[in-house]
Amino acid sequence: MTVSSIRDEENKSATASGVFSPSRSEVCFSLRNQISIPQIVTTMINTHMKRITPTLLSLLIGMGSGGAYAKTQVTVEKNPKSGMLSWTATDDGLSIQLVQLLPDFVRAVYSKHGLPAKLYNEIAGYCDFGTIFRNTSGKTLDYDVRDWRAVTSAGALGKIKSKSEWAEEWRKAGIHFSWTLFPGAGTFYAGDWQQGFTTIKLPHGTRFDLILKWKIDGVMHTGRIHNMQCASDVTSTP
Repeated sequence: MTVSSIRDEENKSATASGVFSPSRSEVCFSLRNQISIPQIVTTMINTHMKRITPTLLSLLIGMGSGGAYAKTQVTVEKNPKSGMLSWTATDDGLSIQLVQLLPDFVRAVYSKHGLPAKLYNEIAGYCDFGTIFRNTSGKTLDYDVRDWRAVTSAGALGKIKSKSEWAEEWRKAGIHFSWTLFPGAGTFYAGDWQQGFTTIKLPHGTRFDLILKWKIDGVMHTGRIHNMQCASDVTSTP
């Protein structure tokens, strides 16, 4: 199945649930009395990152086309009150922001939407990030999270579990809900963006490098964000 067809299938499912196509510049949700993923992620960022003066750090990551790395800067923001971190990288037509999510926050989101404890505790047991992904190239951008890798300093790999994998498990349990999750693959046209939760199979508190791959007009690009960290499993405070 091609990236475009995967995206089309996700769009059909999303449309049936009241969600517009993720290829649109504005992503809106019409489900009544529910918190949309833009509200979840944007409110989280506003609350934990932007309403206070962040600690800004500069890191070097390797990014470039065809697997050849070129250095670029990544901004890391730390909320001194909550301790939550976010990583923002922009290069080669791609902008991505990844914000730590406390497991307690993830549990609250999914328990609100009716998932049983077994299921919401499972996803909260992953290394979770609120993710905002933008195509800044002015061209066509393709990605598939199956090409992404989380690598620890010991060489352990953390599998990124896709939206379709979660959705399939939840459907078997009678839960027809998945639109909070970052789409597993997509074709983005100029100005397109998407957001949702990215889930990585690593223990809470683990440090790792995130290796990203994407295509712009068919040309492969590769990026590496060094020294990311999963949130610890602590109870969030108001």
